[in-house]
Amino acid sequence: MKSNILNNYRMGGYLLLAIGLINLRYQTGHSDVLQHSLVITIPGALLLAATWVPSIASKLHIKAVQAVVMALGLLLVAYAVIN
Repeated sequence: MKSNILNNYRMGGYLLLAIGLINLRYQTGHSDVLQHSLVITIPGALLLAATWVPSIASKLHIKAVQAVVMALGLLLVAYAVIN
């Protein structure tokens, strides 16, 4: 059960990394594209890294933390689509 939750977090982190890099590639030429892409990519990288640190990974199993991470992830995906 615990590994499924961590795998979900990892997939979310990979998703944000991919969206951020795709945004960087397809928005080339627009002003501030690097800043917009980093807003998406950095949280994805941090989330991915957090799943590999045992002391942080144990905190990711708390329901409130799951809800906050899910909300932030959805907001970042929406930001990527709108931007």
